[in-house]
Amino acid sequence: MSTATETAPARKAAGGGRRLRWPHYLLIASGLLVLLSLVRVIDDADPVTSSGTVSASLRLAVPIFLAGLGGLWSERSGVINIGLEGMMILGTWTGAWAGYQWGPWIGVLAGIIGGALGGLLHAIATVSFGVDHIVSGVAINILGLGLTQFLAGLIFDKGEAKALGGGPRQSPPVDPIQTLTLPVLSGGKIGGWQSPDWLGSLERHHWFLVSDLAGIVRGLTSDMSLLTLVALLLLPASFFVLWRTAFGLRIRSCGEDAYAAESLGVQVYRMKYAAVMISGGFAGLAGAFLVIVAAPIYQDGQTNGRGFIGLAAMIFGNWRPGGLAAGSLLFGYTDAMNVRGGGQSVHALLLFVAILLIGVAVWQGVRANRLLPQAALDAAHRRDMRGAVVGSALSLVTAAALLAWFLLSDIVPGELVSFTPHLTTLLVLALASQRLRMPAANGLRYRRGEAR
Repeated sequence: MSTATETAPARKAAGGGRRLRWPHYLLIASGLLVLLSLVRVIDDADPVTSSGTVSASLRLAVPIFLAGLGGLWSERSGVINIGLEGMMILGTWTGAWAGYQWGPWIGVLAGIIGGALGGLLHAIATVSFGVDHIVSGVAINILGLGLTQFLAGLIFDKGEAKALGGGPRQSPPVDPIQTLTLPVLSGGKIGGWQSPDWLGSLERHHWFLVSDLAGIVRGLTSDMSLLTLVALLLLPASFFVLWRTAFGLRIRSCGEDAYAAESLGVQVYRMKYAAVMISGGFAGLAGAFLVIVAAPIYQDGQTNGRGFIGLAAMIFGNWRPGGLAAGSLLFGYTDAMNVRGGGQSVHALLLFVAILLIGVAVWQGVRANRLLPQAALDAAHRRDMRGAVVGSALSLVTAAALLAWFLLSDIVPGELVSFTPHLTTLLVLALASQRLRMPAANGLRYRRGEAR
């Protein structure tokens, strides 16, 4: 008994399972900023931390984050939601249809309703009829694409909508939502007085670290859409509801063990329906964001796989809001390289990633060395040690390849730059796969009163 008590903490520490706290995350973020600034100076790639890149990254990350947040709500209730892309497509069409007629905020509400209807359909199929979650999600993706193409041709290609610029593959323009700029720091207005742009002045000097920090803060505090601010507030709101309220506890209990939740009096069907419809609403909001903030018009194929990338960000974040936000920012940042920096900025990121992988290799090597004494006694520790050794070796090989690429080239070809977000998705999921823990009952069929 005492042996088990003594070895459990040691095993937890040896396996690297100790949870990180906010000071650790702040320290990691500071280290990454210093490294990014160093890479920018070495490769003379100013767009890497410019305010324009940061602003574009946030704008591109928000729809991915909202789609991933929708997936988080659904899967925490035990329902896999592959249909996020289709619900997002429904949100783009309904948001544009209502937005050009009655204003952008009505368009946002319509986008949420459109996505929620897709979530309701997914809930009926999976929760009530027991359809396989993947099959239902794929069907909703196909339905969302086909339905919006049909409706666009039916409504946007005739009458007043056509006269305003609509067509079979696009809607009339939607009025933009108001933007905010923080006064004093980023050059905003206080009354009729235009304040100096202190952060812009610091950024233009291109000083090590100081200009990088100024560029990041300026990108986050200038010309931010009100809808972006609302989306950012949904992060703490979702965390509070899911982890600090009885409603959220019931939803999460359905995703861990629906039959145990049922035995405690939880209305499992009701909770799953609520979670999946909220999931669809978030995906619809992501679609509305695309047609109102990102590009104020509906266009066929506008989502461009962002629903799937949002699902990947949710998995990368280990089914938690904070990790989801970090993954969304990562994907948004790599996508912004297409818009702002191009091949030169991606070339600088080769060195950045190579240094990070060297750090991962060293950490895995230290972890393997720490596991060595227990590996001779315990099979689980031997597996962990082998995984650490293999991870260290793969990280070193990849780092060497990226470093050689960086030294032997001056710019990354445009074809690879456009593929960067999708490549990042694959790499992140591959590296994070060993530390993921999905809800225990995620994807399992549930029937009320059914014996297990």
